[in-house]
Amino acid sequence: MKPYYFLLLLCFHLGFAQTASLKESKPVDMDQFIGIDSYKNTYFIKDRVLHKKGKEGDFRYNNLQLGRIASVDIINPLKLVVFFEDTNTVVLLDNKLSEIRRISFHELSNFLNAGTATTAENNSLWIFNIDSQQLELYNYKTRSQTTVSQPFPGRVLSQASNFNFCFILTEKKLRAFNVYGSFLNEIDVEGYEHIVQQSENVLAVKNNNLFYIRDLAKHKTKISEPPVQLKMPEPEITIQDLQLTEEFLYIYDGKNLHTYTLTFPKKE
Repeated sequence: MKPYYFLLLLCFHLGFAQTASLKESKPVDMDQFIGIDSYKNTYFIKDRVLHKKGKEGDFRYNNLQLGRIASVDIINPLKLVVFFEDTNTVVLLDNKLSEIRRISFHELSNFLNAGTATTAENNSLWIFNIDSQQLELYNYKTRSQTTVSQPFPGRVLSQASNFNFCFILTEKKLRAFNVYGSFLNEIDVEGYEHIVQQSENVLAVKNNNLFYIRDLAKHKTKISEPPVQLKMPEPEITIQDLQLTEEFLYIYDGKNLHTYTLTFPKKE
């Protein structure tokens, strides 16, 4: 009876740890899904135009002269960060997608070749400097730069951040830093393609599968458990874009936007 009892416990634990329940699926007309903010507005890109759609209407922003939109950070709905990698430029937008500020990194006295740009705290941006291979904080009010990391090898595949933490994914490492310039943690990775963050935790995409890494931003805390693969409900869908919030996981498959509720692994 003992082996059978152990098997039941194991199955219960694994099933409970990886629960994903489909809440809603709906067809959408977009090229790229950005996310849904705390006010339930949906952001997406269609024909190189950034859209914000919600109860207050459909707001749009486009600037074809700056090139393709590389990324949009909506963590602060009142101050969006739109990064144009081709022209090394960040545009800050208000809640109606009107331009607040434009930052051309190539025009700075201390030239900055930005590979990524996402929101940090206190009028700052998390910037990965391609030339120095270092993570920096750039304060656009004071126009000052603070180096956060030592140089590290590898091409940056994905960056995810919030006001306090920044996560950098390269071909072989996933690293975490805090806004005070401290290196927090890293794990070896292989084949990860994209990451999104949830506070101190990270969700990563690999071969159309999702892996949850808990407490990556805990300072100098050894990661005691490997990434946990989340088992998604059938049928399997293609992960083109995704967003993880405190409440939901959103996945865009190229035609439909799927909303999931998740139960993450419980801490021991």
